[in-house]
Amino acid sequence: MTESAAVYHAGSRTVQDRVGVRGNADHVGRSIGRDIKPVAAAFLGLQPMLVVGAAAPGTGRVWATALTGTPGFVRATGTRQMSVTGRVPVADPLATALATGGTRVGTLALDPRTRRRMRLNGRLRPTPGGFAVEADQVFANCPKYLQRRESYETVGDRAPGPARRSAELTGAQAAFVADADTFFIATVHGDGADASHRGGNPGFVRVTSPTELTWRDYPGNAMFLTLGNLAADPRAGLLFVDWTTGTTLRLTGEARTGFGPGGERRVRFTVQEALETPCALPLRWSAPEYSPANPQPPG
Repeated sequence: MTESAAVYHAGSRTVQDRVGVRGNADHVGRSIGRDIKPVAAAFLGLQPMLVVGAAAPGTGRVWATALTGTPGFVRATGTRQMSVTGRVPVADPLATALATGGTRVGTLALDPRTRRRMRLNGRLRPTPGGFAVEADQVFANCPKYLQRRESYETVGDRAPGPARRSAELTGAQAAFVADADTFFIATVHGDGADASHRGGNPGFVRVTSPTELTWRDYPGNAMFLTLGNLAADPRAGLLFVDWTTGTTLRLTGEARTGFGPGGERRVRFTVQEALETPCALPLRWSAPEYSPANPQPPG
């Protein structure tokens, strides 16, 4: 098995070939390994938030969720192991998945202060204080489309409100999505899971109906891990965060990619379930400085 074959499955290869970037993908794919290097371990230890994506046992629906804690709650505990301490709320749609040994998870540590991000995908093992992930893939991403937020504070008296579940978006939730400059997407394939980031100026995600969102897939690193997963399995989970109030909007459903002229790609996501939790996260971030790479949304 070649190094590239070990990194990419058939879904990613299909998209790479469709766009004509297989050579670039092979080059970039050499950066993906299993070891957590010292610089990556130091980065993990500074983060107050970790995004996790997985499929929920029983329903099979894919969700993305955010875990928070005092920096150090996520840390490297071996050259190929990341540990997370803290309790996952029972109401979290991934609570069972994150307490079940062997769950395939994708994780993303993203630091708006430095516009750096790191992904670690692997298999979960419950621990007395939380869980550990044995790494299958570890890699960094460029800062493209990542908004800078200079600082954050932890709001100690902030408590999550009752979760609101529905089969479609309310008007207020649609406005929340339309105003977002960032969201996180969880995807899966036959032997793994992934969590990634999408960013742009507000308006880059459009709500076309109470059960459908669409966004343009901006040019990236040519690996097409997310779109490759969707080509193999359309299940996906989206996470939108209010960076001031800590409110989260989590969506689960299916996403499919359409290809237009000139290689333009647009993803359409169909909502199966929406879960809004007021004040879910205790972090309050400063106002964003939008990435200079962000395209202007069409009028």
